Amino acid sequence: MKKIFLCYWLIGVEMLFSGVLPLAAKDQWKDTIVVARDGTGDYRTLAEAMEGIRAFMDYKVTVRIKNGLYKEKLVVPSWLKNVDFIGESADKTIITYDDHANINKMGTFRTYTVKVEGSNITFKNLTIENNAAQLGQAVALHTEGDRLVFINCRFLGNQDTIYTGAGGTCLYFLDCYIEGTTDFIFGPSTVLFEHCTIYSKRNSYVTAASTPKDVEVGYVFKDCKLTAAPGVDKVYLGRPWRPYAFVAFINCEMGKHICPAGWENWRNPENEKTARYAEYGSTGDGAVFTGRVKWAKLLSKKEAAKYSDPEYIFSMCKKWNPCR
Repeated sequence: MKKIFLCYWLIGVEMLFSGVLPLAAKDQWKDTIVVARDGTGDYRTLAEAMEGIRAFMDYKVTVRIKNGLYKEKLVVPSWLKNVDFIGESADKTIITYDDHANINKMGTFRTYTVKVEGSNITFKNLTIENNAAQLGQAVALHTEGDRLVFINCRFLGNQDTIYTGAGGTCLYFLDCYIEGTTDFIFGPSTVLFEHCTIYSKRNSYVTAASTPKDVEVGYVFKDCKLTAAPGVDKVYLGRPWRPYAFVAFINCEMGKHICPAGWENWRNPENEKTARYAEYGSTGDGAVFTGRVKWAKLLSKKEAAKYSDPEYIFSMCKKWNPCR
C-alpha cells in the first residue's frame, strides 16, 4: 500500500512540474464569467466573481452582468487587468451602495461604491450609483488604475460622484451619463469625456480638477452636453481643487444653467495665475464668451485641434488610443 501511495504521489509531483494539471484545475479559470442575482450565472455577486479571475493574467476576461440590483461596495484589485465588465443594459444593471463622508467620520475617499485599482479594464452598459442621503461627500466611482474605459455607463450621485484619484493615469468615458451636485467630477487623472451628458442637480460646480503641475492635460470634455434639473440656473464649469487644475471644453453644448463667468477661483485669487481652463466651440445658452472670467482661455481653432487626437491627450500613457 505504501508503494502504491508513493507512486501516485510521484505522478502528482511530475504533473505539477510538467504543467499538466487535472481537468478540474485547468477549468478553474474561465475567460467568460456570468454574474446574475437570480442564481442563473456563475456567481450571484460581483465580489464573488472577482475571486474567479486569475491574478495578473495576460488574456482577456469578460464578466457579463445580468440585469439586477447589486448592492455591493466593490473593489477591483490592482492584481486584476485585461477585464471587461459588460452589463446587460445600462439602466437595469445597477451597482449601488450608500456610504457618505459623515458616517463614522468616514471621509470622502472611503465612500466609493466601486473602486478600481486594476488597469486595462473596461466597464460597459451599466450603472454605478451612490444613493446616500445628501449629508456629505458620496463617491460612486473611485479610480486608481490606468487605461480605464467606460462606455455607455451611468454614474449617479450627488456631491463627488466621480473621483479620478491618481495623477499620471489615463481614463476614457464614451457616451456616458454623469450627474451630481457639487464638484461631481474631481481629481488629478487625465480624462477624455466624449459624447457624454453632464447633469447638474444643484447650483454649484461641475469639476474640481487637481491636475499636477507637470501633467500637460487634465480633463477634456469633447462633444458633450451639459444639462440641469429644473430651477438650476447658476452652475460653474469648474473650480481648481489644486492650483494647476486643467479643464477644457471642446465643442460642447451648454444649457442656460452655466453662468456667464464660467469658472470660479475657489475663493483664492492666486489660483487665477495657475489654473488652466479653456473652451472652444461651445454652443447653447450657456456659451456666453463675453462674460467669461479673463483668466480662462478661449482657444483658437488650431489650439483646439490637438484635443481631437487621443494620442496627444494620453501622451503620458505611451500613446494609448482607446478610440480606435
